Amino acid sequence: MKTKRISAIFLIVALLLSIPFIAMQFTEEVQWSPFDFILMGVLLSITGLGIDLILRKFPKLQQRLILIAFVLGAFFLIWAELAVGIFGSPFAGS
Repeated sequence: MKTKRISAIFLIVALLLSIPFIAMQFTEEVQWSPFDFILMGVLLSITGLGIDLILRKFPKLQQRLILIAFVLGAFFLIWAELAVGIFGSPFAGS
């Protein structure tokens, strides 16, 4: 059961990463480097595995919702920072 869940997470990550890869074949608007794919793959994998860990370790729905919201919030903040630099850190995308 555990192996199936982890496999499903990595399959979803691969499917999500295929979206910009396919878009790169049809338009010049999407320009990802191999580093971008690696970084987003790691970020999506950590997020998915973190949510899976929360679902397995915390029995109460309220705890799960709060912790998943925290994980997703962190994901979106990191993603936004890497994409456009909302905080102006050295990791900013623009």
